[in-house]
Amino acid sequence: MFDRHDLTDEEWARLEPLLPDRTPCRGGRWMDHRQVINAVLWRTRAGVSWRDVPAEYGNWKTIYNRHYRWASEGVWADILDGLRRGRDQSEGPDWAVAVDGTVVRAHQHATGARRSSSSHRGICRMTNSAVLSAEQVAEREALGRSRGGLTTKIVLAGDSRARPISRVTTAGHRHDSTAFAAVMDGIRIEHAGPGRPRSTPGHLLRDKAFSSKTIREQCRRRGITATIPEKADQIRHRAKRGSRGGRPPAFDAERYKQRNTVERCINKLKGFRAVATRYDKRDFMYQATIDVASIRIWLKDPVS
Repeated sequence: MFDRHDLTDEEWARLEPLLPDRTPCRGGRWMDHRQVINAVLWRTRAGVSWRDVPAEYGNWKTIYNRHYRWASEGVWADILDGLRRGRDQSEGPDWAVAVDGTVVRAHQHATGARRSSSSHRGICRMTNSAVLSAEQVAEREALGRSRGGLTTKIVLAGDSRARPISRVTTAGHRHDSTAFAAVMDGIRIEHAGPGRPRSTPGHLLRDKAFSSKTIREQCRRRGITATIPEKADQIRHRAKRGSRGGRPPAFDAERYKQRNTVERCINKLKGFRAVATRYDKRDFMYQATIDVASIRIWLKDPVS
């Protein structure tokens, strides 16, 4: 190992079966998957330019190209799905998930994405002949402008062990609740045996930002028990209406204490400097950076 953050033999043994087959070599020496992944992990942790990746890991361009290809093809997300396989079974039907959002400052190098569009797995883009305005490009690449400059918001779901389950990136000025449906749709835990992946937790924990009739109705339709505190204005509005205001939604104060798991999950992700500050121009590349950090978190805590 070159660095203390490199994969151990035990972690590599869990990761290797989830990797794609070796790509045929075309004129140059093939760089081993383990060496490339170690390099990508190092860059994600350090948050430096790709050109500054230590030479011991190999040619930086080779490392970047494989990371780019895996990001565009969804390989990092597939690896993460494999690491999560069956991790909900210990809690059974009562499997709990917490949802929250965090704002990430975008570095000046994260701006300047080309105005022509491209297509990547799971992302519908316009044709390359279309030219977008600067504002449209920023919105498409999940960049929003606020008082502090350009920002990106990460809305994610974390399990009871503070491990990321699902993530969505939006422009930093967007409200957390606008990404709720997408975060829930992204929950996909494969069974250890046969069967369709699990996409519905038994219990959901969220803060007041998600206290709306629409979100509560979405949870009821999916059979999810939600623990969400009411906003003060919602409580006053219901009290003014008297009996017509209806009953307050059920709230388990003791269960709500577990919502800190998603805050701890966010802190773990922001321990990776390339996640805490966005350097990637393209949204799909930044999502892949989040996935790489999540892979490291899951490798360090594989307990189901």
